[in-house]
Amino acid sequence: MEEWRLIDLGLAEPYMAQTFYEAVAEGINRGLSPNTLILVQPSSPYVCIGYHQVLEKEIDLEYCRKNNLPVIRRGQGGGAVYLNSNQLFYQVIASEKSQVVPKNINKFFERFLDVTVYVYRKLGLEAEFKPINDVLVHGKKISGNGAGKMGKAMILVGNIILNLDYESMARVLRVPSEKFRDKMAKSMRQWVTSLNQELGSVPSTDEIKGLVIEGYEKILGLKMVPSEPFKEELKIWRSEIKSKHQSSEWLHLPEQTHRSLLSERAVKIANGVKIVEVTHKAKKLIRVTAEVIGKRIIDLMVTGDFFMVPEDGMKKVEKSLKGLTLERKVIMGKIVETIRKEGIQSPGMEPKDLADAIMKIKGYVSKYPAGTYPFTEA
Repeated sequence: MEEWRLIDLGLAEPYMAQTFYEAVAEGINRGLSPNTLILVQPSSPYVCIGYHQVLEKEIDLEYCRKNNLPVIRRGQGGGAVYLNSNQLFYQVIASEKSQVVPKNINKFFERFLDVTVYVYRKLGLEAEFKPINDVLVHGKKISGNGAGKMGKAMILVGNIILNLDYESMARVLRVPSEKFRDKMAKSMRQWVTSLNQELGSVPSTDEIKGLVIEGYEKILGLKMVPSEPFKEELKIWRSEIKSKHQSSEWLHLPEQTHRSLLSERAVKIANGVKIVEVTHKAKKLIRVTAEVIGKRIIDLMVTGDFFMVPEDGMKKVEKSLKGLTLERKVIMGKIVETIRKEGIQSPGMEPKDLADAIMKIKGYVSKYPAGTYPFTEA
């Protein structure tokens, strides 16, 4: 039986609610912190975007500014979400040496989300795990989860959804029209649910927390020991983690990494060079922005709502594809080679999916004459 620390942060301001677990992960990397489960609720609403997403493509920034909604980029993949105190977060941070934590991310999700299923079932709902990372009730999503790795620390974050503000969830997203936004809100009601929707009321937070702790002990065989955050962890969070997440460089991470590529998108480039943007929907959304000359890739950026472990693994994939010709066998072979060499995991996104997205570029390069910008596909 492994002994794990339990930290209950109660109601915490958005940056602490969203990012304090990274300080614990850094503590584990430095040999300061034990395996830990954090329970926390945001004290006020905010918007969170995934590691691989481009901020201005996902979020209505003007609306967020007018309504004082902080926008925070998390260290794991996934999509943009509106979060508030009607969600109880559970955050798992454990050493890769833990015998309880699977090294395979798909198995990590499956094993630890058994606890989330346990909680909902104890509350009277017929919950079930749906690969890759969801918990459903009556076919509707009732828990969203993400996983990643920081150094030697394995991370899983997720939520017990108490209630939902569908209008705000749709309103913070950037969409092509208000009609589309209305359709999105309607779709959310059809596919996402909460304890309040299913039970007609919300059990007490203490009851739910008790069931979460009970689940980790019964399902995973852990001994949970209540504790306060260590002073060292709070220092790391204030001086390193919070400042990083509040910086423009982190918030605009993909744009910073690919600044030259994005700055040229709206500019006509001579001598047969084109800037092409395509979107591909498999299990996860994949968006590829590439600079090409003829059928050769000069530079490219891959963004979307996918997960990747380690999260910066996509940078290595992008680098490996530069200079290659847009031939499927060549592209697919290099993607597979890089993923194997670097030990990259991407649950829900197969190498084929990424190759399919990149090969859409070839169709646009062939279809349109040089000098027609930008090339986009919805």
